[in-house]
Amino acid sequence: MIRTGTSADIPSVQEIAKVSWNDTYAGIIPLTIQESFLDKSYSIPMMEMRLKKTIILLAEHEGRPVGFANFTKVDEDGDAELIAIYMKPEFQRSGYGKQLLSQGLSYLPNGNQLFVYVESENRKGRNFYEANGFELLEEFEELFEGHPLQTAKYVYTFKTTAI
Repeated sequence: MIRTGTSADIPSVQEIAKVSWNDTYAGIIPLTIQESFLDKSYSIPMMEMRLKKTIILLAEHEGRPVGFANFTKVDEDGDAELIAIYMKPEFQRSGYGKQLLSQGLSYLPNGNQLFVYVESENRKGRNFYEANGFELLEEFEELFEGHPLQTAKYVYTFKTTAI
């Protein structure tokens, strides 16, 4: 089941982010940098702000949260960003990611493009985006919490109906 997130879901979102990051980025991003990022990005004040200003969806399996997605709202240009889509490792490749993405797209009815940024070595993430219609735009180096990383920028173009 996919549902909208609430304040009561903050501890579950924090746990899913930590577990999936530690699994996905082991050997790619040092653990201290992962922890620093997670502490800032998933703090209670930051999560409260995300709940007010963005779209947070949770995937549940047997009543327990197993994954989440976070989307910005559509801006004046028709663009939105998939900020995060994380799944507990044991629920990856279970269809929940696709359901989160599909449900998220339904919250963006006036969207033209959905952007996502993923670490270049994150093959699981890149395979997911490519399998779901995202196209690679570019790769670039950036500093992430002071650590150099290669980042891949993808775009999903919404299907438009001719008038």
